[in-house]
Amino acid sequence: MSQTFSLRRKEIVEEQPSVKQMLERWPALFRKQQVLAEFTRVASRDLEQDFIQSLDRHTPRLLEIFKSKKGVIGNTLSEILVQVERRTSDVVATRTAVLRCLSVFLGDDGREFYNISFDSDAMADFTQVPVGLLTVIPEVSQQPGPNALHLEPSSIGIILEGTIVMDDIKSHDQAICLIFGLIYALHLDYPKCLKNTFEFIQRVMLSLGVGNLRPKLQSLKNALLQ
Repeated sequence: MSQTFSLRRKEIVEEQPSVKQMLERWPALFRKQQVLAEFTRVASRDLEQDFIQSLDRHTPRLLEIFKSKKGVIGNTLSEILVQVERRTSDVVATRTAVLRCLSVFLGDDGREFYNISFDSDAMADFTQVPVGLLTVIPEVSQQPGPNALHLEPSSIGIILEGTIVMDDIKSHDQAICLIFGLIYALHLDYPKCLKNTFEFIQRVMLSLGVGNLRPKLQSLKNALLQ
Protein backbone atom coordinates (compact mmCIF):
# COMPACT_ATOMS: atom_id res chain seq x y z
CA MET A 1 0.00 0.00 0.00
CA SER A 2 2.77 2.44 0.89
CA GLN A 3 4.65 1.70 -2.35
CA THR A 4 1.66 2.76 -4.46
CA PHE A 5 0.75 5.79 -2.32
CA SER A 6 1.62 8.49 -4.87
CA LEU A 7 -0.26 6.69 -7.64
CA ARG A 8 -3.29 6.20 -5.42
CA ARG A 9 -3.31 9.83 -4.22
CA LYS A 10 -3.11 11.11 -7.78
CA GLU A 11 -6.02 8.91 -8.78
CA ILE A 12 -8.13 9.95 -5.77
CA VAL A 13 -7.49 13.69 -6.05
CA GLU A 14 -7.57 14.07 -9.83
CA GLU A 15 -10.14 11.48 -10.90
CA GLN A 16 -12.33 11.56 -7.76
CA PRO A 17 -13.54 7.97 -8.13
CA SER A 18 -16.61 6.80 -6.24
CA VAL A 19 -16.23 4.95 -2.97
CA LYS A 20 -17.48 1.75 -4.67
CA GLN A 21 -14.74 2.09 -7.27
CA MET A 22 -12.14 2.58 -4.56
CA LEU A 23 -13.47 -0.43 -2.66
CA GLU A 24 -13.05 -2.55 -5.78
CA ARG A 25 -9.67 -1.14 -6.77
CA TRP A 26 -8.04 -0.75 -3.33
CA PRO A 27 -9.94 -3.09 -0.95
CA ALA A 28 -7.08 -3.24 1.56
CA LEU A 29 -7.44 0.51 2.14
CA PHE A 30 -10.66 -0.18 4.06
CA ARG A 31 -8.97 -2.04 6.88
CA LYS A 32 -8.26 -0.31 10.16
CA GLN A 33 -4.47 -0.44 10.02
CA GLN A 34 -4.42 0.73 6.42
CA VAL A 35 -6.77 3.64 7.14
CA LEU A 36 -4.47 4.76 9.95
CA ALA A 37 -1.36 4.21 7.83
CA GLU A 38 -2.86 6.20 4.95
CA PHE A 39 -3.69 9.09 7.27
CA THR A 40 -0.09 9.09 8.48
CA ARG A 41 1.09 9.26 4.86
CA VAL A 42 -1.29 12.14 4.12
CA ALA A 43 -1.01 14.18 7.32
CA SER A 44 2.20 12.87 8.98
CA ARG A 45 0.26 12.21 12.19
CA ASP A 46 -0.67 9.18 14.27
CA LEU A 47 -4.44 9.59 13.98
CA GLU A 48 -5.61 7.02 16.53
CA GLN A 49 -3.14 8.04 19.23
CA ASP A 50 -3.66 11.79 18.72
CA PHE A 51 -7.45 11.47 18.52
CA ILE A 52 -7.83 9.36 21.67
CA GLN A 53 -5.31 11.36 23.70
CA SER A 54 -6.96 14.65 22.77
CA LEU A 55 -10.46 13.31 23.45
CA ASP A 56 -9.46 11.98 26.87
CA ARG A 57 -7.58 15.17 27.74
CA HIS A 58 -10.56 17.39 26.93
CA THR A 59 -13.26 15.09 28.34
CA PRO A 60 -13.37 16.44 31.94
CA ARG A 61 -13.80 20.03 30.78
CA LEU A 62 -16.23 19.08 28.01
CA LEU A 63 -18.40 17.26 30.54
CA GLU A 64 -18.47 20.39 32.72
CA ILE A 65 -19.51 22.49 29.73
CA PHE A 66 -22.21 20.06 28.63
CA LYS A 67 -23.66 19.70 32.11
CA SER A 68 -23.90 23.48 32.53
CA LYS A 69 -25.87 23.97 29.31
CA LYS A 70 -29.52 24.91 29.79
CA GLY A 71 -32.64 24.92 27.63
CA VAL A 72 -33.60 22.43 24.93
CA ILE A 73 -29.99 21.63 24.07
CA GLY A 74 -29.18 21.18 27.75
CA ASN A 75 -32.04 18.70 28.11
CA THR A 76 -30.78 16.67 25.15
CA LEU A 77 -27.25 16.66 26.56
CA SER A 78 -28.60 15.45 29.92
CA GLU A 79 -30.53 12.66 28.17
CA ILE A 80 -27.30 11.47 26.60
CA LEU A 81 -25.08 11.82 29.67
CA VAL A 82 -27.48 10.05 32.03
CA GLN A 83 -26.81 6.85 30.06
CA VAL A 84 -23.20 6.78 31.26
CA GLU A 85 -23.45 8.31 34.72
CA ARG A 86 -23.17 4.87 36.36
CA ARG A 87 -20.35 3.82 34.03
CA THR A 88 -17.72 6.07 35.58
CA SER A 89 -14.98 3.50 35.02
CA ASP A 90 -16.03 2.77 31.42
CA VAL A 91 -13.76 5.04 29.38
CA VAL A 92 -15.19 3.88 26.05
CA ALA A 93 -18.76 4.65 27.11
CA THR A 94 -17.71 8.11 28.27
CA ARG A 95 -15.95 8.80 24.96
CA THR A 96 -19.10 7.74 23.10
CA ALA A 97 -21.26 10.09 25.15
CA VAL A 98 -18.86 13.02 24.80
CA LEU A 99 -18.66 12.67 21.01
CA ARG A 100 -22.44 12.51 20.71
CA CYS A 101 -22.83 15.51 23.03
CA LEU A 102 -20.25 17.43 21.03
CA SER A 103 -22.44 17.23 17.94
CA VAL A 104 -25.52 18.36 19.85
CA PHE A 105 -23.67 21.23 21.54
CA LEU A 106 -22.29 22.48 18.21
CA GLY A 107 -25.75 22.47 16.65
CA ASP A 108 -25.24 19.54 14.28
CA ASP A 109 -28.12 17.21 13.41
CA GLY A 110 -26.83 13.66 13.67
CA ARG A 111 -30.03 11.86 12.64
CA GLU A 112 -28.69 11.14 9.14
CA PHE A 113 -25.24 10.22 10.45
CA TYR A 114 -26.12 7.89 13.36
CA ASN A 115 -27.93 4.93 11.82
CA ILE A 116 -29.42 2.01 13.75
CA SER A 117 -30.53 -1.43 12.62
CA PHE A 118 -31.47 -4.66 14.36
CA ASP A 119 -29.59 -7.93 13.82
CA SER A 120 -32.41 -9.20 11.61
CA ASP A 121 -32.48 -6.17 9.29
CA ALA A 122 -30.49 -7.86 6.54
CA MET A 123 -32.18 -5.74 3.84
CA ALA A 124 -31.73 -2.37 5.52
CA ASP A 125 -31.21 0.33 2.89
CA PHE A 126 -28.53 2.97 3.44
CA THR A 127 -28.15 4.11 -0.16
CA GLN A 128 -29.14 7.66 0.75
CA VAL A 129 -26.51 7.99 3.49
CA PRO A 130 -23.44 9.91 2.22
CA VAL A 131 -21.34 9.42 5.37
CA GLY A 132 -22.55 7.65 8.46
CA LEU A 133 -22.06 5.29 11.34
CA LEU A 134 -24.15 2.10 11.56
CA THR A 135 -24.84 0.55 14.96
CA VAL A 136 -26.36 -2.92 14.78
CA ILE A 137 -28.20 -3.80 17.97
CA PRO A 138 -29.59 -7.11 19.30
CA GLU A 139 -33.18 -7.99 18.51
CA VAL A 140 -34.02 -7.94 22.22
CA SER A 141 -33.08 -4.26 22.51
CA GLN A 142 -35.75 -1.66 23.06
CA GLN A 143 -36.93 0.40 20.12
CA PRO A 144 -34.10 2.88 19.65
CA GLY A 145 -34.70 6.48 20.69
CA PRO A 146 -33.04 9.39 18.85
CA ASN A 147 -30.48 9.97 21.61
CA ALA A 148 -29.80 6.36 22.63
CA LEU A 149 -26.08 5.51 22.71
CA HIS A 150 -26.41 1.72 22.33
CA LEU A 151 -23.30 1.01 24.37
CA GLU A 152 -23.47 -2.76 23.88
CA PRO A 153 -24.07 -3.18 20.13
CA SER A 154 -23.78 -6.36 18.11
CA SER A 155 -21.47 -4.54 15.71
CA ILE A 156 -20.54 -1.09 14.44
CA GLY A 157 -19.92 -0.20 10.81
CA ILE A 158 -19.10 2.73 8.56
CA ILE A 159 -21.23 3.88 5.63
CA LEU A 160 -19.77 5.90 2.76
CA GLU A 161 -21.84 6.91 -0.26
CA GLY A 162 -24.52 4.40 0.70
CA THR A 163 -22.13 1.46 1.00
CA ILE A 164 -21.03 -0.25 4.21
CA VAL A 165 -17.25 -0.12 3.76
CA MET A 166 -16.13 -1.32 7.21
CA ASP A 167 -17.80 -3.33 9.96
CA ASP A 168 -17.05 -5.14 13.21
CA ILE A 169 -15.50 -1.98 14.66
CA LYS A 170 -14.97 -2.26 18.41
CA SER A 171 -16.40 1.04 19.64
CA HIS A 172 -18.13 4.23 18.56
CA ASP A 173 -15.11 6.42 19.30
CA GLN A 174 -12.94 4.16 17.14
CA ALA A 175 -15.55 4.35 14.38
CA ILE A 176 -15.54 8.17 14.44
CA CYS A 177 -11.74 8.12 14.33
CA LEU A 178 -11.75 5.78 11.33
CA ILE A 179 -14.41 7.82 9.50
CA PHE A 180 -12.19 10.87 9.94
CA GLY A 181 -9.26 8.89 8.55
CA LEU A 182 -11.28 7.64 5.58
CA ILE A 183 -12.41 11.18 4.76
CA TYR A 184 -8.74 12.18 4.50
CA ALA A 185 -7.70 9.01 2.67
CA LEU A 186 -10.49 9.27 0.08
CA HIS A 187 -10.45 13.08 -0.19
CA LEU A 188 -14.11 13.35 0.83
CA ASP A 189 -16.03 16.30 2.22
CA TYR A 190 -17.17 16.26 5.81
CA PRO A 191 -20.80 15.15 6.16
CA LYS A 192 -22.96 18.28 6.04
CA CYS A 193 -25.03 17.13 8.99
CA LEU A 194 -21.92 16.90 11.23
CA LYS A 195 -19.68 19.51 9.62
CA ASN A 196 -19.12 21.42 12.87
CA THR A 197 -18.21 18.25 14.72
CA PHE A 198 -15.64 17.07 12.20
CA GLU A 199 -14.17 20.53 11.83
CA PHE A 200 -13.81 20.72 15.62
CA ILE A 201 -12.04 17.36 15.62
CA GLN A 202 -9.72 18.56 12.88
CA ARG A 203 -8.98 22.09 14.00
CA VAL A 204 -9.18 21.90 17.79
CA MET A 205 -8.63 18.28 18.83
CA LEU A 206 -5.99 17.42 16.20
CA SER A 207 -4.67 20.96 15.52
CA LEU A 208 -4.76 20.44 11.76
CA GLY A 209 -5.29 23.35 9.38
CA VAL A 210 -5.00 27.11 9.64
CA GLY A 211 -7.32 30.10 9.50
CA ASN A 212 -10.07 31.49 11.68
CA LEU A 213 -12.56 29.16 13.32
CA ARG A 214 -16.27 29.78 12.94
CA PRO A 215 -17.70 31.58 16.01
CA LYS A 216 -19.41 28.49 17.45
CA LEU A 217 -16.22 26.44 17.30
CA GLN A 218 -14.03 29.26 18.57
CA SER A 219 -16.39 29.78 21.51
CA LEU A 220 -16.11 26.14 22.56
CA LYS A 221 -12.34 26.20 22.09
CA ASN A 222 -12.13 29.24 24.35
CA ALA A 223 -14.31 27.53 26.96
CA LEU A 224 -11.98 24.52 26.97
CA LEU A 225 -9.06 26.76 27.88
CA GLN A 226 -10.79 28.34 30.87
